[in-house]
Amino acid sequence: QWLTFAPVADHVAEKLSISLDQVNWLSVVYMVVAIPLGFVTTWMLDTLGLRLTMILGSWLNMTGSVMRVVGVLSSVPQWAMFPTIMGGQTLGALAQPLFIFSPTKLAALWFPEHQRATANMIASMSNPLGLLFANIFSPMIVNGTNSLLMLLFIYAIPAIVVCFLATVGIRESVPPTPPSASADTSNSEPFLQGIKLLLTNKAYVMLLLSFGSGIAIFTCFSTLLEQILCVKGYSSDFAGLCGALFIVFGVIGAAFLSLLVDKTKRFTEATKISMCLTSLSCTAFAVVSQMREQKAIVIVACVLFGLFGFAVYPVAMELSVECSYPVGEATSAGMIFISGQVQSIIYIVLLQALTTTKADSSLSKCAAGGDANLNWMVPVLVMAGLCCLGSCCFMIIFRTEYRRLRTEAAVAEATDESSQAMPEQALGRQAGRSSHA
Repeated sequence: QWLTFAPVADHVAEKLSISLDQVNWLSVVYMVVAIPLGFVTTWMLDTLGLRLTMILGSWLNMTGSVMRVVGVLSSVPQWAMFPTIMGGQTLGALAQPLFIFSPTKLAALWFPEHQRATANMIASMSNPLGLLFANIFSPMIVNGTNSLLMLLFIYAIPAIVVCFLATVGIRESVPPTPPSASADTSNSEPFLQGIKLLLTNKAYVMLLLSFGSGIAIFTCFSTLLEQILCVKGYSSDFAGLCGALFIVFGVIGAAFLSLLVDKTKRFTEATKISMCLTSLSCTAFAVVSQMREQKAIVIVACVLFGLFGFAVYPVAMELSVECSYPVGEATSAGMIFISGQVQSIIYIVLLQALTTTKADSSLSKCAAGGDANLNWMVPVLVMAGLCCLGSCCFMIIFRTEYRRLRTEAAVAEATDESSQAMPEQALGRQAGRSSHA
């Protein structure tokens, strides 16, 4: 829902008679709301469980989607359209953390250790697939007088369906039998104590800042992509294609890396390599996005950026649990997401502030007049610099042991020893009875 308007930002600004900054705030509101609500969400997941959290999130998301449709009805005055749509976006923003924080918790409670990274990847990639949908269909639909109404109506349908399925279909928060030793103790640390442990864990704090910065870079890219490309003569359809390929190859990369890490358990190495390759790809995009009529290399840069960048997401979330165990999974993963949202707001505001008005806009394909004819060269270079800074700091500083795997190995070893001791004790008792006889 949060990316509905970004792929067609210039058209939305023109149709609603608002500025591009206001259109961007339809996305930024998700980050603003996620910061205070994130703490509540982590508490809900670790205390109330997955079932109640998912049902509440689905109802908020559905209500927000319907409210957005109401906001563009012809009976609504022009001045009331933007506030109504913003209200719907805010409700959707309340729902977002409830869903995004859940994959790590879901993987820990329902899957054994050799399947957790893959399970986390499948659940986490549902969000990028939604972004893929927005990048493809928003530019395709928004081209006529009533196209914005049609767009929001189409996007409301899956929200209504998911709300119904979640309400009637989710029966339990945990499986009858825990799949791993750590699943029994996933709520072992109280929420406030868990926060304190996280903030005093040097490895976790490094991951919190560097990977949070990576999330912010991806948010900036997804939100501003169409605005960056349209001033160089690229259409909204092409920007949507770039965003779609960015996500498609990102899902492929995430699937491959998650399967690899499930087999090798090399969380740190995989995260460091992926973050370095992501920085190189971001730098390449910053350069080629400022070139005219270079569709092929712009697409290649977006593909590589997504391939390496999205790949690191589920692995880094699992790494956050490994380096912070026994803190609850929702707390450790949720704090990283909150960090990403805080940095996203800072980065988007900063990048917008660094833009300058172009003197020559004859080749621009932006639809919102002078407000859209901005020079993005400095902002995209700053974005690449921030990406490289986060990766370098993580490469040099981050060191950790895998606490959850170590605990599970110790429990498994103790279980094996006790199971081996039982037959020996039985044989000893039998021998004793024979000697007495």
